[in-house]
Amino acid sequence: MLVGGQSVAEFLSLVLPVPENSRLEDEFQRPLVTLTFAQSLDGKIAGKEGKQIILSGKESMLMTHWMRTKHDAILVGIGTALNDDPQLNSRHIPEDERPSHLPRPVILDANLRLRPDCKLLKNYRERKGRRPWVICDANLTSDDGRKSTLEDAGARVIGVPSVDGFIMIPDLLEVLYNFGIKTLMVEGGAAIIDSFLVESARTKPNTIIDTLIITIAPTLIGDDGVGYGKKLSATQISSLKHIRTEVMGRDVVIVSALE
Repeated sequence: MLVGGQSVAEFLSLVLPVPENSRLEDEFQRPLVTLTFAQSLDGKIAGKEGKQIILSGKESMLMTHWMRTKHDAILVGIGTALNDDPQLNSRHIPEDERPSHLPRPVILDANLRLRPDCKLLKNYRERKGRRPWVICDANLTSDDGRKSTLEDAGARVIGVPSVDGFIMIPDLLEVLYNFGIKTLMVEGGAAIIDSFLVESARTKPNTIIDTLIITIAPTLIGDDGVGYGKKLSATQISSLKHIRTEVMGRDVVIVSALE
């Protein structure tokens, strides 16, 4: 079992790719991507209608907060931003061990639905967090009241071309790379997880996800919970190379690389 922040940090240093040692981000003009989330034993990541359920125990939660400090930015979808109102910081790391680096919050919000009073923007205004980037459909970035409202609240709104209202993952990654993001942690929710997995399966060889880290909690949610992977068939799923499995408190953390 891994106990204490430092041992978790060492664990992550062994399983996460380092930009300086990888040429992938320069070759494909995208960040190194870590897709990570917690799930129940029955493969659910949230409750009915996306209601937030705390699945991770304290040890694996600490691991997640350490992982955030190892990335330039953290990406969540608008569903997670609205349902969970996350802070996307490293507050669970003891203050005397906490790295000074704060990751950039990035919200994929094609239609600019983020609330101006959300915790991410509040933390930025109070100088407790970095300025959030809101990624939206490029068609909404001019003369739109929603854009100016979010910018007045502190957000940086970045338009990305969409296809039928959907922002394509390769385009998103290219934009983030061009803005200096070399390592990206993708935390969910279900729609974002599915989008990355589907796009990874579509590109051969995989040029979307580098590392997959799944925390499995010893709990069941049931049929009305929200799962993931419904848009994938068995023949589409990318091959996984097992890197490491670790017990963290009550949870099991599995690390794989997508090939």
